[in-house]
Amino acid sequence: MKCIYCGNDESKVLDSRASDNSIRRRRECLNCGRRFTTYETIEAVPFLIIKKDGSKQSYSHDKFKKGISLACAKRNICEEDIEKIVKDIEKNIQNRFLQELSSAELGKMALDALKNVDDVAYLRYASVLYDFKTIGDFLKFIES
Repeated sequence: MKCIYCGNDESKVLDSRASDNSIRRRRECLNCGRRFTTYETIEAVPFLIIKKDGSKQSYSHDKFKKGISLACAKRNICEEDIEKIVKDIEKNIQNRFLQELSSAELGKMALDALKNVDDVAYLRYASVLYDFKTIGDFLKFIES
């Protein structure tokens, strides 16, 4: 790690502290003796979503979160819970080392998460995922 003061390549770590997605390190330059702080973050490997028509699209955290937020609209579900659902699904995908994932599989993962949170949000998300056209479609889904 280069010293920000003198540019020397050598420093020693005095203290390390882990947080959610980064490590904070307090360092001391072996040349000038000055101290500085660095942050190391894990670089997430981007993955592709395979759409129904076969086209591929880069995964968008914001787009996925927006879809779940719409399903949870006007329900007693806070923003932190929605963010946790999204982060947990992303972590699951990263842990499986997937580079591509179908939109249907991603939708099912969201559906499974919403099932444990709110029944109405679960049905709203399912209605978009499975393209419900009639009330009968809702009833069939609920019965299954």
